Amino acid sequence: MKVTALIPDELVEEVKHLTQGKNITDSLIIALNEWVESQKTKKQELSNFIGVWKNKDLDKQELRKKAWK
Repeated sequence: MKVTALIPDELVEEVKHLTQGKNITDSLIIALNEWVESQKTKKQELSNFIGVWKNKDLDKQELRKKAWK
């Protein structure tokens, strides 16, 4: 997809440096793919954590006791 975006020069240069892409397009694709994967990972980690407590009958006091063991 062809996109026109106004991005500060400093940010583009930093992305190019950090991603080591061949050009601006390559650098932005690398950066965006890494960002998308990091967001998916965060959501999966949160989902896994929440799943630990799913269907548990714990009140706040019981949860605090377990957390501070």
